[in-house]
This record gives sequence, structure tokens and C-alpha cells, in this order.
Amino acid sequence: MSARTTHPSSRLASARPRRTALLGAAVTTLALLAVAGCSATSAGTSSGAATPSTASGSASTAADHLTATDPWIKAADSGMTAAFAVLHNDGDQDVTVVGATSDLSPVQIHEMATDDSGGMVMREKEGGLTIPAGGEHALEPGGDHLMLMELSSPVEPGAEYDVTLELSDGSTLVVTAPARTFAGAKEDYDEGHEGHDMSHDG
Repeated sequence: MSARTTHPSSRLASARPRRTALLGAAVTTLALLAVAGCSATSAGTSSGAATPSTASGSASTAADHLTATDPWIKAADSGMTAAFAVLHNDGDQDVTVVGATSDLSPVQIHEMATDDSGGMVMREKEGGLTIPAGGEHALEPGGDHLMLMELSSPVEPGAEYDVTLELSDGSTLVVTAPARTFAGAKEDYDEGHEGHDMSHDG
């Protein structure tokens, strides 16, 4: 009788360690799954944060903040002519136009200046055109303008032509301008060479 009573106790005693071991293994497995889940979540968050970072890392260009309103080109059959517009800078930094190109002609940035005799002459503007942050700069007859130096074909009234502005950061802005008939005052173009001034309708 005593052998029978001690035998079940012995089985119960041996079963308890097994249950404890299984319970411990289950807890360990759940803990590992929880850690793995956290790691996956962290990795997902890290990966998701990289996209905005990459997007914000691509800095905007000066051309992104520059627009041209009321662009136009003076109609001309040959020789030289000029392009005009009002340039607006909606950025928080100055934008400088350092050059321009066109399929019609080589282009220079010009300004009006007073010569030694007191007359007004056009000349190439050194340093380009700077449009202040949040401001504007007008290209207009009698003031700063883009000079198309040597037309390869006529600029006809009503037709549209592209002029590409080159900015100091290397970006560009294409401005499409219609041609207009305009009778401006005669002005002299001063290339810096005595006796080589050229007259045009500016």
C-alpha cells in the first residue's frame, strides 16, 4: 500500500519540472516574437523616415523660385533686337541671372548707362541681373534688358520665341515670349570699342 501511494507522488513530482520547462519555453518564445516584432517595427519606421529625408535632401534650385511675367521680344527683320519681362523671385535668397541663350541669336544682358558726353548708351551688364529675395526686377525698354545680338532669322510679330535664362547656381529657366512691334527711342550700343557703336530701337 505504501508503495502505491508514493508512486503517483513520484510521477507528479517528475511531471512538474516538465510543465515548468514547457511553460518557460513558451514564455521565451513569446518574448523572442515580441522582440522580433519590435525590431521589424523599428526597421519599418527607420525606412519610412528615409523617404522624406531623401526628398528634403534634394535642395531646390534658383529656377524653382523664379518666374517671368509679361515677357515679349521686339519684332525685327534682322540685326539686333531685345527681350523684356518682369522677373519675380519668391524665394528667401537672391537669384542672379548670369546669362541667356536663344536659338535666334547670341544673347547678352544689357543695361543703360551714361557715356562721357552725357548721352545714354547700352552696354553689357557686369555681374548679371540680381533679383532680390521676395522681390522683382524689370527688364524693360530704356533699362536692363536681354540683347539678341545677331538674328539668324526675322522675329515676326505674333510669333513666340524661347529665351533660356542661365542662373548662378547652374539652373535654367525657359521663358516663352511673343514678339511685338515696338518703336522705341534710338540708343547707342557701346561695346567698349571707340567708333564701333551701333544704333537700334531699344
